Amino acid sequence: MPESDRNIVVMKGIDKSFPGVHALQNVDFSLAKGEIHALVGENGAGKSTLIKILTGVDRADRGTIELDGRVVVVRSPLQAQELGISTVYQEVNLCPNLTVAENILIGRQPSRFGVSVDWKKLNTQAREYLKQLEVQIDVTRPLGSYSVAIQQMAAIARALVVSNAKVLILDEPTSSLTAHETAQLFKVMRKLKSEGIAVVFITHFLDQVYEVSDRVTVLRNGALVGTYPTASLARLELIRLMLGRSITALDDMSAHKIESSQHIKTDALLKADELGLSNSIDPFTLTLHAGEVVGLAGLLGSGRTEVANLLFGVDKPDAGSLTMDGKPVTDFTPAGSIHRGIALCPEDRKVEGIVADLSVRENIILAMQAGLGWFRRIGTKEQYEIADKYIKLLNISTPTADQQIKNLSGGNQQKVILARWLAANPRLLILDEPTRGIDVGTKADIQKLVLSLAEEGKSCIFISSELDEVLRTSHRIVVMRDRSKVTEFSGQVDEQDIMQAIAGSAS
Repeated sequence: MPESDRNIVVMKGIDKSFPGVHALQNVDFSLAKGEIHALVGENGAGKSTLIKILTGVDRADRGTIELDGRVVVVRSPLQAQELGISTVYQEVNLCPNLTVAENILIGRQPSRFGVSVDWKKLNTQAREYLKQLEVQIDVTRPLGSYSVAIQQMAAIARALVVSNAKVLILDEPTSSLTAHETAQLFKVMRKLKSEGIAVVFITHFLDQVYEVSDRVTVLRNGALVGTYPTASLARLELIRLMLGRSITALDDMSAHKIESSQHIKTDALLKADELGLSNSIDPFTLTLHAGEVVGLAGLLGSGRTEVANLLFGVDKPDAGSLTMDGKPVTDFTPAGSIHRGIALCPEDRKVEGIVADLSVRENIILAMQAGLGWFRRIGTKEQYEIADKYIKLLNISTPTADQQIKNLSGGNQQKVILARWLAANPRLLILDEPTRGIDVGTKADIQKLVLSLAEEGKSCIFISSELDEVLRTSHRIVVMRDRSKVTEFSGQVDEQDIMQAIAGSAS
């Protein structure tokens, strides 16, 4: 079959500008029936904008979209669904106050005599849909009572099972999934591929690109770099295409870590002694020194975030004690932690990190202003000086400091949150999944920044689901399992040691 006959989607000459940003520049993209097509690029490369145009969220300034050989104008997400284009976004966009079953079948609820919802049938159908994803949960509970991973699986179930999609777009679908859940998703994706459904797979996990995709399209700075058969594209070449340069930042991290370890102080900065919270995290002991990066490794739900929340005062412990500089901590609140010099970059940047309607400048100075108190206002001129300093330092891609943060890519939003806490000059920085859903170049920048801060005498707790970056960045690694600290490693350690500890094969 000629390639043109196999294509279900053909986007030609797509051009899109926003105020101060030329997001897409004459981009072509084609998607074949029965293929898994990876769409990759650094944050701000244009991936999300291209998908938003395909799904009717945004309209292109120029260019055409063909679906099944017919030119279409996609005016809304609802129309996209009617055309057979279904999307699952990285940030779950379902209704947390409704039950899991209601979310999966919303708009398609079975009725009794056409009058009322048949709740028994609705719940039964939802269980069957989730069963196909090997997820067995109580579908009558509110969706918001479950973890982000379960919410993501519910969104995938709705898109995959409920809607009869010709095209399925998965935007970072594995960022909150366990290895088992990811494997099951890939199984479903391959099944859909065998049935002739086309899948667009947006991800920053390069291993997953090579594991599941047939072709890969690379965007950079709003322009098309090229489309390639995945099997014939070398990994280093893919990274070079994404970045526009060869990347050595990840290769020289080991030397950087060894250099930074010489700056670790002997006196304890922070010490948790059998600190715990019932039904959240088992009592744990942890000592942190100035100039040290301690990594927390473990599977989703292992207790890493719970440790971060206790240390920052989001939660109040009911067991054990915490000291800083040898002084007991009694004020377990975020405000108290900020005054002690502790900062937390949370896992869910959309909900807990950014203030979407404020500008980049306002988001950056937020923690610094809170530390000073609202009666000691930072002057406008000083705000711009601070913002411009960290925009330059962290290479934040924004047209101006006054750009609303919600208009930035996920990776640049993450950099703004880092800038906020760096501006506050913390002594201890807690980073919970700081590189989740961001590109390989930005990951390297953040990892190098963490080690540079350690060299300056600051401490860091680095939480990540990616073992390679925990190993690359941390002087010492604490392993969590089932909401308990099970062991810790220092010195030379490899990924296999960590995996065995996580699995329970090491003490």
